[in-house]
Amino acid sequence: MNVFSALKLYITKMTEESGPGMKVLLMDKQTTSIVSNVYSKSEILQKEVYLFERIDSGAQPEGLRHLKCIVFLRPTAENISLLCRELRCPKYGVYYIYFSNIIAKADIKTLAESDEQEVVREVHEFYADYLALNPHLFSLGINVCVQDLRWIPTHLQRTAQGIISVLLSLRKCPFIRYQGGSDMSKILAEKIRETFSKESNLFDFRQELNPLLLIVDRRDDPVTPLLNQWTYQAMVHELLTINNNRVDLSHVNGISKELAEVVLSAEHDEFYAQNLYLNFGEIGQMIKTLMDDFQKKSKKNQKLESIADIKNFVEMYPQFKKISGTVSKHVTVVGELSSLVGKHNLLEVSELEQELSCQSEHSTQLQKIKKLINDSRVRDVDATRLVMLYALHYEKHSNNDITGLLDMLKKKGVPATYTKLVYSILEYSGVHARQSNLFNHEGVSKITKKLFMGLSGVDNIYTQHKPLLVETLDDLLKGRLSTQTFPYLGNMVMSKRPQEIIVFIVGGATYEESLAVNNWNKQNPGTKIILGGTTIHNFQTFTEEIQSATNSITRRYRSRNN
Repeated sequence: MNVFSALKLYITKMTEESGPGMKVLLMDKQTTSIVSNVYSKSEILQKEVYLFERIDSGAQPEGLRHLKCIVFLRPTAENISLLCRELRCPKYGVYYIYFSNIIAKADIKTLAESDEQEVVREVHEFYADYLALNPHLFSLGINVCVQDLRWIPTHLQRTAQGIISVLLSLRKCPFIRYQGGSDMSKILAEKIRETFSKESNLFDFRQELNPLLLIVDRRDDPVTPLLNQWTYQAMVHELLTINNNRVDLSHVNGISKELAEVVLSAEHDEFYAQNLYLNFGEIGQMIKTLMDDFQKKSKKNQKLESIADIKNFVEMYPQFKKISGTVSKHVTVVGELSSLVGKHNLLEVSELEQELSCQSEHSTQLQKIKKLINDSRVRDVDATRLVMLYALHYEKHSNNDITGLLDMLKKKGVPATYTKLVYSILEYSGVHARQSNLFNHEGVSKITKKLFMGLSGVDNIYTQHKPLLVETLDDLLKGRLSTQTFPYLGNMVMSKRPQEIIVFIVGGATYEESLAVNNWNKQNPGTKIILGGTTIHNFQTFTEEIQSATNSITRRYRSRNN
């Protein structure tokens, strides 16, 4: 199971089935992101695709009838309407149409009626309706899927379609288990089963590895997306934000135009692929090694003393230029991360975050939070997340001082949009909302410090926290996952333990959970797990989800606890 390979295979087939000749790729906003995540522009140019157009752009290019048009769209009502308009007045010679998901027969008929000039050669369903971020990780790009603790109907539909697409692209018809205490998980599971029944011919696969779809709810583990991260990919997303493999660095002082936006793709960047799961200190060592290697090659290429030297340099120049770009990109990214860590005292903040998530020492932790709130270096966002973690952990503690900490945040000048999050997180994911006891760590040994080497300014950082997903997967694969906590949908119960598991997190996954799944796959070669979510959260996007989920009902929590 590899979602990256599945999507790349579809897009390769699209570009090749139309045969040789110059082509244009006509897409919508979502399919543009889907393609750009798995194919670089230079790669797709090699497939004779020389023009990229958006169906909703309104542009009217002329004189392009010599081009073949590959259409790749989501089968939405809007896209069907736009495509019908395109076919009535075709700008290109012939059209090969591919939909990213199941399309209704009525829509096919509508398109056929619009094809008055008979320019359409083929119409296919290619199930590429999701964003592949890593081989084991996918997202649907829905930052906010819930309002007032209920599905936003359009996002429920989009989520079900996305998961169906993943299953069809991987050729899986799995058993379904869902989080029993989560209405949203159950509703999504039932929506998926409806499609199984309606489109049963599409799911008639020969299967030998007992696939399972496990649907869990973000509300059961609010701690993971609240924490600062210390592995490369997760840290970049937390501090700089990764959006469709792109990182905006335009805010960095003195940044060059070429580095204002950088692409971090494991498929197209060997250094990133090899190091995205390393911790911050290890990345420092790898950056130093990368720079040393580049400097050696650079000095070697300065000695152009013969025609043979010049010839060799010209032959090596594209690779040399690529290495130069890789060095510049990662030095810039890591330099900015290092600057933010020092400027905002993130080491001390993160250490306390880990203690709040893994230990119960109320009075000591309360004093440390107060100290950091009063530290001028600590950002409003970090002071807020510390109080949110404290509130989650000590919500029912007889001496909790949530109100006092909120007063300190207000005195610090923290905006109301942040201070309101403390009550919102308790409404969203307090004790009343969770199935699991996140803070029962009696059997966990004391936090141990891991020394991060190789990067100036990095001393000791705690990395004790493990997402709840790790425990859930462990119980599942050892046959201990309760069918009351995670019931099967319908009367179908697996007789054997699953060997292929698709985990989907309603309300968004995180890169920390992606790291856990990657490690699990490495350590358990007999089992394959992929992870998906409505989005991939950092703290900022998670707070947007919480605000939407609780915006009109947070007062209920206050009245219940006053």
